[in-house]
Amino acid sequence: MKKDCIFCKIANGEISSATLYEDDEFRVILDMGPASRGHALILPKEHYSDLCQLDEAVAARVLPLAKKLGTAMTKALNCDGFNLVQNNGEAAGQTVLHFHMHIIPRYAGGPKIVAWEPGKTSDEERAQIVEAVRAEL
Repeated sequence: MKKDCIFCKIANGEISSATLYEDDEFRVILDMGPASRGHALILPKEHYSDLCQLDEAVAARVLPLAKKLGTAMTKALNCDGFNLVQNNGEAAGQTVLHFHMHIIPRYAGGPKIVAWEPGKTSDEERAQIVEAVRAEL
């Protein structure tokens, strides 16, 4: 736990929250600035600044937990789907440097929340990207 991290304090119960789920490793809370009704955050109780720092054992449990919450939200909130969003770094929209995953219920006819305009990439550029990334694996 990091003393100056607000998500560590929330995840460990030092700051109250609207908690949907809690176990030994995670607390799932309703987002205070929701993108839609029921927008929640999965917070590990241990501090990891982002996905690249996340312990692999903890990472292995995040997606099954997101599935469990998304399934429950679909039934309880009558949503038509949900997005799982996980931002890494300020340039990607991460505003709190504590790993967290958003579960955003989606409703038919609701606003576009996670969307982009498809771009174009040349065959040469794709080959360069593949080569550069594979070299780092």
